[in-house]
Amino acid sequence: MLNLKPLLFVIGAFLSILTGFMLVPMAFALFYHEETIGAFMMSGLFSGLVAILCIQAGRSSDVNLNIRDMFFLTSMTWLVVSLFAALPFTLYHGINYTDAFFETMSGITTTGSTVLSGLDDMDHSILIWRSLLQWLGGIGFIVMAVAILPFLNVGGMRLFRTESSDWSDKTTPRTQHMAKYLFEVYVVLTVLCALAYHLSGMHWFEAINHAMTTLSTGGYSTSDSSMSAFTPAAHWVAIVFMAAGGLPLLMFVQSIQQKTLKIWNDEQVKGFIKFIILVSVTLGFWLWFKSDMALHDAMRLSGFNVISVVTTTGYGLTDYQAWGAFASISFLFLMFAGSCSGSTSGGIKIFRFQISLKVMLQQLTQQVHPQAVVSKRYNHRVIDNDIIRSIMAFIMLFLIVIILLAVTLVLTGLDPVTSISGAITAVTNVGPGLGPVIGPAGNFASLPDTAKWALAFGMLLGRLEIITVAVLFAPKFWKY
Repeated sequence: MLNLKPLLFVIGAFLSILTGFMLVPMAFALFYHEETIGAFMMSGLFSGLVAILCIQAGRSSDVNLNIRDMFFLTSMTWLVVSLFAALPFTLYHGINYTDAFFETMSGITTTGSTVLSGLDDMDHSILIWRSLLQWLGGIGFIVMAVAILPFLNVGGMRLFRTESSDWSDKTTPRTQHMAKYLFEVYVVLTVLCALAYHLSGMHWFEAINHAMTTLSTGGYSTSDSSMSAFTPAAHWVAIVFMAAGGLPLLMFVQSIQQKTLKIWNDEQVKGFIKFIILVSVTLGFWLWFKSDMALHDAMRLSGFNVISVVTTTGYGLTDYQAWGAFASISFLFLMFAGSCSGSTSGGIKIFRFQISLKVMLQQLTQQVHPQAVVSKRYNHRVIDNDIIRSIMAFIMLFLIVIILLAVTLVLTGLDPVTSISGAITAVTNVGPGLGPVIGPAGNFASLPDTAKWALAFGMLLGRLEIITVAVLFAPKFWKY
């Protein structure tokens, strides 16, 4: 049986945090005299009341959670928070709850797909709430990736297990301290990004919003035109900080504590940087060759779009589908990549590709030299078979979920391009798909409600690394 009391207590605690952050858009509504004040007040009161009830019902001296509790709690926390965070959209915008939940799930999972339009004239409080949801989702996933997923051995994450990746009573203080350090670095990077955006020509409100959605690699903007509404200088700022959002935040913390550039000594980081440079330069020359634009502009557009997709930020700058078939198919595959583990990005992640490549090369070597002993190491750590099995299971489940989701979308009446790219962009948490409907210049508003619920579920699966949610559907999970 699940330990219901501590589960209720933790869920109540997260709802109380959500309620507290609702004060931010409420303050903007008061300052700008917007009618949204009522929507946020009602949402905050209801969320706060439910939070208090959960905390009171779950209050207990024993907060020790087992592995099954952690799997259940990880999934339920993200789902419950999304259900309540959607309330202001419904109460203010008059949109149905399906659209509100889709927008919220897209925000909290830092996917960036949207059903809203008219952003340029939208209330400040709603815009800041969208950005804040992505910012909270970004730091939430980082803490989960550092402290929880390695403990649960999800998708090979045990390879990154630290002292904080243990939820027994003895190491809880370590977890709290690590979460504090991660949050502080996250805030500092966000402030630096906002300052850089402001210096590039953005107003402070635009700069703050985009800083939150850049560091979280979420991609929500304050304009329907996304980043194309701003200067080339802002594009370079976005490139730098999107890349920073794709790096392991824990390594920033360790570099500061140890006063060394530890972040550049990591095999995953080096692979990520080499990958985005290679692809950006290749597509940049392709764009320059196929068009009449200057080389530096081609490199800027290529670098921006490549990093936006690889880090699963999903900002729009230009419609890269117009660059030709080579670029379109390249971006389709880039959606799968993701950046580094312990970052805010989604996708498969660079380290899984690197380890899969090592396993493939080992297999090829042993085909030629059957008696050869090939050591498998990653960042000076031995890669045991348990980690390899976990990575293979993750990649297989990742592809199966995309296939099932694409089939579901086709059954709702969507065309194949929209269905396949929609499934990929949801599970990889990228944001825009391909085609005229949900492509970089499109929007998800016209999709059927069934498709939106399916995509929202796909976003949750992708954000929580598939296995964390999939294990809840296994009958054996509930038998002990």
